[in-house]
Amino acid sequence: LELKDVVVQTPVAEAKVKMLKGEDIAIVPILRAGLGMVDGMLSLVPNARVGHVGLYRDPDTHMPVEYYCKLPSDREVFVVDPMLATGGSAVAAIDFIKARGGKKIIFLCLIAAPEGIEVLQNAHPDVDIFVAAKDSHLNENKYIVPGLGDAGDRLYGTK
Repeated sequence: LELKDVVVQTPVAEAKVKMLKGEDIAIVPILRAGLGMVDGMLSLVPNARVGHVGLYRDPDTHMPVEYYCKLPSDREVFVVDPMLATGGSAVAAIDFIKARGGKKIIFLCLIAAPEGIEVLQNAHPDVDIFVAAKDSHLNENKYIVPGLGDAGDRLYGTK
């Protein structure tokens, strides 16, 4: 993100520091697991707006199904989801955002499978992808290995 130099007064002296230049940022979690990343993002960018894309993965087809989409307009969009497994939900969420006018989109996740990264890169080569850890592969149930299981279930204690 673009930064600018600003001067702030600390309790001891003035300090020249960097600050985000623009404030036109939106954080869009893929519901529901992506909600676990929103508070951390807002602590870094408190002026960001929050939108939501509701998707779930059909247990038989493993394809994403949309049930909700509400987005702020005219902002750089950070799509957040803890896991990038098959890439289907990430691709679908970005498709929905682009269909509603989203232009500058960045995808952030904690753990990704190589298969999901490839799917997302092929579908949206204009979207930057930031991954904290790349795991080995997907298993027969399309879970990341070693991964951590279903992130939404782990966050909210459900099955």
